[in-house]
Amino acid sequence: MFIDSHCHINFPELAARMPEILGKMAENKVSHALCVSVDLPDFPSVLELAERYPHIYASVGVHPDYEDTPEPSVEDLIRLSEHPKIVAIGETGLDYYRLEGDLEWQRERFRRHIRASRATGKPLIIHTRAASEDTIRIMREEGAGTDAGGAAGVMHCFTESLEVARAAMEMGFYISFSGIVTFKSAKDLQAVAREVPLEQMLIETDSPYLAPVPFRGKVNEPALVRHVGEYLATLKDVPLEQLAKQTSDNFFNLFKIAR
Repeated sequence: MFIDSHCHINFPELAARMPEILGKMAENKVSHALCVSVDLPDFPSVLELAERYPHIYASVGVHPDYEDTPEPSVEDLIRLSEHPKIVAIGETGLDYYRLEGDLEWQRERFRRHIRASRATGKPLIIHTRAASEDTIRIMREEGAGTDAGGAAGVMHCFTESLEVARAAMEMGFYISFSGIVTFKSAKDLQAVAREVPLEQMLIETDSPYLAPVPFRGKVNEPALVRHVGEYLATLKDVPLEQLAKQTSDNFFNLFKIAR
């Protein structure tokens, strides 16, 4: 069985097809999915899916790309994460690729998410793009990760260097690979994936974005996480069953979900 550790099935292009989405998950042996929050106004739609379906879980957080949106306090994140189907804090982090200017508000938002994670013991889902140095620095300053007595977490949709991956893994974080790793242009990322131990690896779709080969350019969905797993098993020269089992075990262990 496979698990999609990061998707956005509450987004309109997928929510309108929910019976089909869930059916395809079953056909492709995708047993669970984590629907990840990107802002507070849309959080109810994330939670509603998790409440409706036993094999769907959810997070609470505000994505760094969302500038004009209600700002969460640490207390907001703690309160909203009390629901039993909320298993993580995030998606949070830093993104210097899309936004310019004074981004101190991004860094402060990231710090609040880390503090909420430490307070609740729930893991962080971290997004970083063109900001890896500041991301790792703030993680260390705020005590993110098990090495500092905080909760573990995941570097989602990882596209950074092996040095960044190792720094995160030293803090107890998992490295999650999306369909990007299957792209012909992703040679550097493929080299990183070869070095990341299975014991610290997750797989994801980040759907509706980043569909893996051979579906690149189409709307992504959780069922397609199987293709990410198949590609990584070949890349790492391990049996597919081993990769599927280990990444699933990692998901249950990280997010403290009973099998």
